[in-house]
Amino acid sequence: MRIAVLVSNDLSFDQRVKKTCTVLEESGHEILLAGRDLEGSVPYEGPGIATRFKLKHTRGVRFYWELQRAMIKWLKEVDVDAVWANDLDTLYPAVKVGMKKGLPVVYDSHEFFTEAAGLTNAPLKRLVWLTLERMTVPKLGQLITVNNSIAQSYKDRYGIRVDVVRNMPLLSEIPEVEHRAPFEKYGVPTDLPIMLLQGAFMDRDRGTQDAVDALEEITDARLVLVGAGIEWEESVQRVDDPRWKGRLHCIPRLPFDELKRLTASADVGLSLDKPLHTNYQLSLPNKLFDFIHVGLPIVASPMVEVKKVVEEYGVGVVASEVSTPAIAKAVKEVLSKPKSHWRDNCLHARKYLHWGADAHIILEQLEGAMKQPWVRT
Repeated sequence: MRIAVLVSNDLSFDQRVKKTCTVLEESGHEILLAGRDLEGSVPYEGPGIATRFKLKHTRGVRFYWELQRAMIKWLKEVDVDAVWANDLDTLYPAVKVGMKKGLPVVYDSHEFFTEAAGLTNAPLKRLVWLTLERMTVPKLGQLITVNNSIAQSYKDRYGIRVDVVRNMPLLSEIPEVEHRAPFEKYGVPTDLPIMLLQGAFMDRDRGTQDAVDALEEITDARLVLVGAGIEWEESVQRVDDPRWKGRLHCIPRLPFDELKRLTASADVGLSLDKPLHTNYQLSLPNKLFDFIHVGLPIVASPMVEVKKVVEEYGVGVVASEVSTPAIAKAVKEVLSKPKSHWRDNCLHARKYLHWGADAHIILEQLEGAMKQPWVRT
């Protein structure tokens, strides 16, 4: 089969989409991707062949309208046998054209889209997306999402089949690094334990500023922020604050392999999303598994799915809340135990928490989509 895969990003850093396409490709399918051409986009090297739309707008109503039109036009012209839509902002074109051409449609919801932070205090915008969801999802009869809590929410809302493919890494070799040495490349001294907080979008409610503030109480460790976003940019302006005594370091977003080397040489991984929105409350961040896969202990906020993983496998400490005292207490508890203790627990957990454990569901969803009533066989 030739499968059209739709995304609203530029494909450069979307590891979930790349891994999904690899599963489909290894099963003999041909992949044609559609995404966006953004300023600074790096060449796409596969899997599959990508078409990127250069749009006039980058946000807001005009952007989404332009994106929908571009994807509908592309889908009408391209010769494919199925459509794979990633997230709600690509689903309407997939269903509209898929039904018209008699193509099976698979929907992979990477988050609880209508309950995301950007829509919580924007009832009109949320209503628009909720209306699009109601127009499309029930027709599909099935979808994929990223964890059991979000899956149950979709089941409760629509009474359909919902499968879970968690955002976990592939099993791979752990980088061999000298203790903390990879940080030296970025000017980070290695004299103290290093706390690592990573995120491509360090926006509000992700706990970045709280982690920085906690440096006042965590006086025997450094904090390294790797990523981008408004709170990362604000933290750059705070690097020289005398309260941190030179222990705050900010590194721009890095390629996956380079970030993995830093992760493997850190001492504590931070996952501090705040449960202020339903989407955050039910989230299961990729970085949690990135930490586990290289043996890095975690300090996490008390999110439903995150807490389950951290406590079930004993891979870190769940802070009581996202606040300076709570973060400091949890970090000190992690650092009080030998790193070998946490590493052993993480390496045991990664035997069960990897992409291959769920990947078979991708093909099962594709098979299920063939039974949609409009599909021409």
